[in-house]
Amino acid sequence: MRAQLVQKWRPPLALVLGGGLAGTLILSLIGLIALRYLGPEIGFRNAAFLLGTLILLATSFLGWLLIRLLLSPIRALNAYAAQTRSHPGQTIDPPEQSGTVELHNMARNVVDMAEHLRNREMTIRSFTDHVSHEIKTPVSAIRAATELIEDGGALPPEDRALLAQIDGAARQIEEQLTALREVARAREMSHQGSSKIDAHSNRLQEEFADLGLSLSGTDLLFPIGESGLKIILVHLLNNARDQGAQRVDIAARLQPTGLELRVSDDGPGISPGNAAQIFDPFFTTKRAKGGTGMGLTILRNMLSVHGGDISLHPSKRGACFVISFAAAPSR
Repeated sequence: MRAQLVQKWRPPLALVLGGGLAGTLILSLIGLIALRYLGPEIGFRNAAFLLGTLILLATSFLGWLLIRLLLSPIRALNAYAAQTRSHPGQTIDPPEQSGTVELHNMARNVVDMAEHLRNREMTIRSFTDHVSHEIKTPVSAIRAATELIEDGGALPPEDRALLAQIDGAARQIEEQLTALREVARAREMSHQGSSKIDAHSNRLQEEFADLGLSLSGTDLLFPIGESGLKIILVHLLNNARDQGAQRVDIAARLQPTGLELRVSDDGPGISPGNAAQIFDPFFTTKRAKGGTGMGLTILRNMLSVHGGDISLHPSKRGACFVISFAAAPSR
């Protein structure tokens, strides 16, 4: 059951702002009038000190009301949204302070939206697991049957070739099911923290020495943990190697719109027809080599959890992938 925001009377935003402005104006007028009449009685210096103290106390009370009704609820809602984003699979308690009527309604809509997204992710994960389980059972039976037939005695070459095709198709289905589960898991996976390319540069140079890596902007901080950044870099470098690239440039830089990571190679590139489909699930040009066509889909889902995105940019030679993280809003 979703936690409900506490129901109580809340002033409208117009009343809070209007009351604050009216209170400030009234205090100023009262001060002038009181100083006019108190000055001759107790002295203008004493009257000014007394009125200044009273105005300071009254203004402090108005400031406390504005903080309680506006600033604190906005901060609480911002903290709730940040926790929901960093822990997508967990249930986060809604903010207790909701201030005015407008802020309360906005907070309730944000909580409802977060719950809706959480339920949708859980539904996708549950459906994926259920479908994978239901299909895996008959596939396992097919593979077991092919093994029994092969062990049953000598078979003509035609029959043996047919069994090999059946077994290969069963293996391919199992690989696709595994990739499908990884895609659903990537939408929930959260690589917390931040990281720099520096943390992986030595290992990448060793593991991909045949690619002639060029790294720049390695000291820039990405809003994703080291494990997530490693998955991104390793996958793109493996793709470049599989395509026959000899050199890969990895460049991170700050842009007006945020942080950008550009991975470009000197391979044969991606044809215009394939470029429009490379992020589609199950699309691959390496099916015969065991490719599932889910790698880039997994990367895109994982990046979306951390406010990032991946896209293919036009390049004169080879392929150029750009990972972008939007700039954090100014405080």
